[in-house]
Amino acid sequence: MENEVLATVEASAGRRWIGIGALGLLGVLLVYVTFTQPATLVWQAFLLSAGVLALWMADKMRRSTIWVIELTATELRDSRGAVLARVEDMEAVDRGVFAFKPSNGFLISLKSPGKRAWLPGLWWRIGRRIGVGGLTPGAQTRVMSERLATLLTQRN
Repeated sequence: MENEVLATVEASAGRRWIGIGALGLLGVLLVYVTFTQPATLVWQAFLLSAGVLALWMADKMRRSTIWVIELTATELRDSRGAVLARVEDMEAVDRGVFAFKPSNGFLISLKSPGKRAWLPGLWWRIGRRIGVGGLTPGAQTRVMSERLATLLTQRN
């Protein structure tokens, strides 16, 4: 019963490819402008760096959005087996409009800070905060956040 998956969140295919495509297109355009437009060496270095960074981000997003986030009675984890947080370490779930959260997502407050981590388009963790969402459907994240809030209420 502890390892039973209560809810899952995964990146939707359409949002995934639009996000990856937009970042990839930005990277290609920046690299193209670097080599086709006359500019100072500093400006060219900046454009090339930004273009390579955008291409790297597109690839990182492509690789990270293949995973699925799973909620069990004891933990929030991804399909690789990496534990985002244990339910016992969570304090609150914030789904509010003004919360600093990913698009279509929610924010989890933890009792103790964790190691920084980031899977673009899926989730991030900075200190005592975990943001879940981004390229994910709002319906899936809503269900997960409600089940998580229920778990936290039952625990208290």
